[in-house]
Amino acid sequence: MSTKDTAICGIHAGKTGDADTLFLKKHFIAVGWMKMGDLSKLKADREVFKTKVAEAYPDKKPGAIPNTAGQLFRFVHEMKPGDLVVYPSKQDHQVHLGEIEGHYFYDPKTEPSYPNLRQVKWLRALPRTHFKQGALYEIGSALSLFLVKNYADEFRAALEGKAAPTPVAQDESIAAVAEDIEETTRDFVLKRLAQEVKGHPFADFIAHLLNTMGYQTRVSPEGPDGGIDIIAHRDELGFEPPLIKVQVKSTEGSIGDPVVSALYGKVGPGEHGLMVTLGSFTPQAKNFARAKTNLRLIDGEELVRLIFVHYDQFESRYKGLLPLRRVFVPEAMDEIEE
Repeated sequence: MSTKDTAICGIHAGKTGDADTLFLKKHFIAVGWMKMGDLSKLKADREVFKTKVAEAYPDKKPGAIPNTAGQLFRFVHEMKPGDLVVYPSKQDHQVHLGEIEGHYFYDPKTEPSYPNLRQVKWLRALPRTHFKQGALYEIGSALSLFLVKNYADEFRAALEGKAAPTPVAQDESIAAVAEDIEETTRDFVLKRLAQEVKGHPFADFIAHLLNTMGYQTRVSPEGPDGGIDIIAHRDELGFEPPLIKVQVKSTEGSIGDPVVSALYGKVGPGEHGLMVTLGSFTPQAKNFARAKTNLRLIDGEELVRLIFVHYDQFESRYKGLLPLRRVFVPEAMDEIEE
C-alpha cells in the first residue's frame, strides 16, 4: 500500500491509557469532552467550536480553549477515511499504526467517557525501540489528538515494512530531544521566577540559593539598598573573608557595562562582587567582568543551571514555586564515548 500522500494523526487514550480497550479491542479511536455533546450538530467552523468549548467548560483557561476546539474540529472535519493514525499504547507499550475507516459519529453508550468516535483498522504494531527517539518524543505530545509532522515519513515507512530498527548510536535525534527538554524546562524556570519573585522577593530567592551552596547571607531590607541586595560570607558572623556583595536584577533584559561598573565600585579590598540576573549581559559588561578577578556575573541561563544542581536542597516553598522532577534522558553516543 502507498501512504505517501496520507495525513498522519497521533492520538492518546487518556492520561492513563483508560481507553486502550476501546481502541484496540473494539477498533475505534475516540476523544472525550463529554459536555460538548454531539459534535456533528455544530457548524463546521472553528470559531463555533471555540464558542461551544467556552460554554461547556466555563472554568477552562482562555488560552486552552483554541487547543481543545482545534483538536475536536480536526477529529470531526479534518480527519478523513484513509488517513493514518498512530497510537502509542501505555498498556502494551507498542506503537499501533492504523487507517481510519469511517466518518465521525457520536455514541455515549459504548464508552461514556469517550463518546466521540471514528472507526479504525489497525494495520501494524511495533515495539517502541523500532523508532527513533525523536519520533517517540513527537508522539508523546501533551495533546490528546495531534498532527504528526516531523517524523511522518518514518511512521509511513514503518507501516510499509521499510523501516529497520535504528541503532541508538546512529540516532541523531537523541541529542535534539534532550536539548529540547532542557530548553523547555529552562524557559519554564525563568518565566516562573519573572512572574512570581519580581523585585525584592528575587533577592530572597538568590539568598536561599546561596545558602544551599554553603554561604551565610544577609538580605538588605526592602527599599533603597545602596546597590547591594545581599551580603554573603562563609562564616556565621561574617568576619572571615571573602565577603561577597551581591546585586540582583529580576528584569529579563540585557544589563550593560555601567550597571556592572557601579556594582564593582562598591567592592572594597578583599571583597568580591556578584551580579545575578534573569536576563543577560552585554558583551561590554562581560568584558569588564573578565578583567576583574573578584567580580562574577551570572545570567539567566547559568542561574537555571545552578538551580538544577542545588534543587534537592531547596526549601519546600521554593520547590512549590518551581515544581520540577528529575528525569534521565539519553546522551548522544559520541558524547558518551568521549
